[in-house]
Amino acid sequence: MTRSRSTISPVWASGKTTIAFGGPPNHAAVSASPTYSPARCEPSSSITHTCSPFLKGPSPISLIGSNILPWRSRATLVGVATVIKPSRLAPGAAVCALVCLAGCGAGAPAGIPATDRPAPVASSPAPVPASSATAPVPRAAVAPEQPLSGRVITIDPGHNGGNFTHPEEIGRLVNDGNGEKECDTTGTAAPDGYREADFNWSVGVRLRALLLAAGARVVMTREDNTGVGPCITERAAIGNRAHSNAAISIHADGGPVDGSGFAILIPGAIPSRANQSIIAPSRDLALALRTSLERFGLHPSTYDGVDGLAVRTDLGGLNLSRVPKVFVEVANMQNAADEAPMERPAYREGVARALLAGLERFLAPH
Repeated sequence: MTRSRSTISPVWASGKTTIAFGGPPNHAAVSASPTYSPARCEPSSSITHTCSPFLKGPSPISLIGSNILPWRSRATLVGVATVIKPSRLAPGAAVCALVCLAGCGAGAPAGIPATDRPAPVASSPAPVPASSATAPVPRAAVAPEQPLSGRVITIDPGHNGGNFTHPEEIGRLVNDGNGEKECDTTGTAAPDGYREADFNWSVGVRLRALLLAAGARVVMTREDNTGVGPCITERAAIGNRAHSNAAISIHADGGPVDGSGFAILIPGAIPSRANQSIIAPSRDLALALRTSLERFGLHPSTYDGVDGLAVRTDLGGLNLSRVPKVFVEVANMQNAADEAPMERPAYREGVARALLAGLERFLAPH
């Protein structure tokens, strides 16, 4: 065994003893925190000590899991030394890492009762309890499924902002499934100039955001409020191609000035019976939406339909649809009391949330 000499520089004021090993190839530094000053190791600025009396025998223990420390000593080891500046040690080199914390002989320092001495530390690591070695790893929390996850919903904001400047394009006749009708129209407007197309678009994009947040896949019949159309035939086809679970066309009415309230337009039977399969589910959708709109504070129309529902067979968007679909006439833009709140963003957000609630109620599993 190679002997080494060490310089022990205790730092009693800070409570830490630093042991530095000098001279290559055996060079390392360790530190430990003593609980009190040993009786026979009084502090001094520099104490030179030969480690060899403490090092005897081939049995190693691990020092910080890196270098082996053959040792045998009468001293009690009460702390684990920590390597603070290690360098390469030659294989088999002796490392003096015992800190004389419990005393370099017998006797406790003044003022420290013997019973306050810490218990000796075992020379071998404490066994790891079986329970900690086999403890199962907790699984990550699974986020709850979103209410409309996997659902496809088509939003059809009625009309378009560019329709006003393209009368010929939107005025051409198309097959509406039960006759002929204009490709599209400009929609109505309030007396102060606020346009239905603007209202429809604002509610539509707000509803889109809410539906996406609820996990739905959303299909829009138009992507801005500056274009033209599309025609009523294409609006229905967009929802059909997407295999939508529901489609909703957002509108505002241009009714009599003394009329107010919302109306939900639902498909009726047409001679071809092409829309027969969507009549019943479309009515269910309308009922769910009516409940939500009433909860929001709106009332059924005083002039259109019965209890807020109106059956229509002259609308291409309903006749040509093959998925459950309704038109929602949110309010009458010609009625001052109905129209005034329509120009406020908070109102349009509230309408969108009411439509979301109705769609969730309709699409909720039964």
